[in-house]
Amino acid sequence: MFVRVRSEERQVMPIVAPSPLDQSFAKLRRFANPRPEERCELCSAPIATEHGHLLELATRQIICACEACSILFDGLNLGRYKRIPTQVRLLAGFQISDGQWEDLLIPINMAFFFYSSAQGRMVALYPSPAGAVESLLPLEAWGEIVKQSSALGKLQPDVEALLVNRVGHARGFAAAEYYIAPMDQCFALVGLIRMHWKGLSGGDEVWMEIAKFFSALRARADLTGGENLA
Repeated sequence: MFVRVRSEERQVMPIVAPSPLDQSFAKLRRFANPRPEERCELCSAPIATEHGHLLELATRQIICACEACSILFDGLNLGRYKRIPTQVRLLAGFQISDGQWEDLLIPINMAFFFYSSAQGRMVALYPSPAGAVESLLPLEAWGEIVKQSSALGKLQPDVEALLVNRVGHARGFAAAEYYIAPMDQCFALVGLIRMHWKGLSGGDEVWMEIAKFFSALRARADLTGGENLA
């Protein structure tokens, strides 16, 4: 899963398991294993097994919401919450080269990239056994990648991300996958890895869970043009 990155260039800034993020993981685990008493966190109305999520911008906390409450925040660019979309898109024909990936300073072969309104910049996070870790994203390297696909210039701030899975590519048994994914799915992946990781290598269980996660994501994804324009 790990790639070789020039040690003099790599800079990572750990996110030390803030409590709001822990709460988000707990909610996403409940989403994966829903209980009959699940309720909207805004109005307390009962919610169905398949329900929407909101993102609290200041904390990146995932909020379970009923349809009525979700609609209130649909398309809003200002305020405390944003509605997280549900569509997943698999970018066809899009590739990030090994050299470009190394220039992004991501030390592993899995990460997601999104624009943070609160921080006013693109953010790169990658999953780890301790949770989400932020990697300092070189703007020039990211700018070169954005030029390759018109889809990347249309990411919804805060709630949509480019989710990259290069694990199979690095191991030589599968092609790299690039998704435009909702933020709740990205954090669900982080929570899954944190929950199942064992020892130094992660253990067989976590790799099986990662494979199942991407298999399910692939099955629900719409195929969209991710043409390399450069």
